[in-house]
Amino acid sequence: MSKSFSESYKAAGVDITAGYAAVELMKSHISRTRTPGVMSDIGGFGGLFMPDIGGMKAPVLVSGTDGVGTKLKIAFIMDKHDTVGIDCVAMCVNDIICAGAAPLFFLDYIAVGKNVPERVAAIVSGVAEGCVMAGAALVGGETAEMPGFYPEDEYDLAGFSVGIVDKDKIIDNNKTAEGDIIIALPSSGVHSNGFSLVRKIFDVENNDIKAYSGELGASIGETLLTPTRIYVKPVLALCREVEVKGISHITGGGFYENIPRSIPDGFTAKIDEKALRILPIFKLIQRIGNIPARDMFNTFNMGVGMSITVSGKDADKALSILRENGEDAYIIGEIVKGEEGVVIC
Repeated sequence: MSKSFSESYKAAGVDITAGYAAVELMKSHISRTRTPGVMSDIGGFGGLFMPDIGGMKAPVLVSGTDGVGTKLKIAFIMDKHDTVGIDCVAMCVNDIICAGAAPLFFLDYIAVGKNVPERVAAIVSGVAEGCVMAGAALVGGETAEMPGFYPEDEYDLAGFSVGIVDKDKIIDNNKTAEGDIIIALPSSGVHSNGFSLVRKIFDVENNDIKAYSGELGASIGETLLTPTRIYVKPVLALCREVEVKGISHITGGGFYENIPRSIPDGFTAKIDEKALRILPIFKLIQRIGNIPARDMFNTFNMGVGMSITVSGKDADKALSILRENGEDAYIIGEIVKGEEGVVIC
């Protein structure tokens, strides 16, 4: 146990002993994420990881970083902190797999107004759960106590992940062809995007979001806190058996911004709106906020957390593999010639 202690620093609002207590509480969560490549324990200045590159001709590292955004405001109101860590991991690793890369490790950054060890440990428990889902090791992180910068009961959460893929297996969209099929992987809800608009529509600071909603089958707060789905394992299983031509993680910017990112110039994703399984939370958001359909599809995932493009001849096999790996995947459209990027019709 460290003997480090500063009465002066504590008087300024930073209790370093609370930091040590938080680390002790989070160790059991972190240990769940350990994988064979981990070479260090929590507490060092850097996390050490030795990747297994056996069988790879030209290994390429793929990195991603992101945060949870203002969804955290919902966590503060609901006083529930053990799922936002899943969101943090998801936002990073779901980006990495768009290149066909397998996440190796993850690091988190938690900035708090006041270090409450139990709350920090709850946050890290979610991060650890997300890492287990992604097959990534939690090799380190940082908890920064910042009095006067954040309110005592609030915090920010961000993360960083690194994955690996063999160069000749990178999904770079250059094999896209007319007639390719677009497959949807369902989202669990709003995920971690568009919450500035969500918070405005529901006026979460002034309305009771803890009250049960028959339309949602849960409270608005509980529904909004549903963690982002992590698609790593089913997508990697698919990539091992089928040529995947493009993957889009549907995040901020919705369909119109994200789907074109996996499609080369000269092609357009033609989405069948009738095929989409739009979740009740989006219908509620649109109705209460009087949001035009175009804006909904340009802000939210609308029930589609990820889109995957494969050849038409591989569509049935791809759907079978994804379903065998827990994804209720379904076809939402096809690739056509055009410069629009995406059309919803």
